[in-house]
Amino acid sequence: MAKAKVAKRPTRDEFELEELGNQLVEAYHERSEVLLTVWGKEEQVQGVIVKLDSRTRLVHVEHTEEEFLAKVPFLDIMRVESPRY
Repeated sequence: MAKAKVAKRPTRDEFELEELGNQLVEAYHERSEVLLTVWGKEEQVQGVIVKLDSRTRLVHVEHTEEEFLAKVPFLDIMRVESPRY
């Protein structure tokens, strides 16, 4: 039986990953709301970063209205933006 092909995560260089990390750290320290584009997900993740876990490499994002906590793998984050209202 043939294995189904799964799209691979796009590769990024060190500079892109470092810039993404800096944006996440800045948003975490400022407690500002972010909009994350996540690889493999149709919808973006929106909320405030409450924890950057270096051990598990997960970014914990709390959605303020629903009190929902999303744990997003760092390498799956493609883009960090500020939400526009």
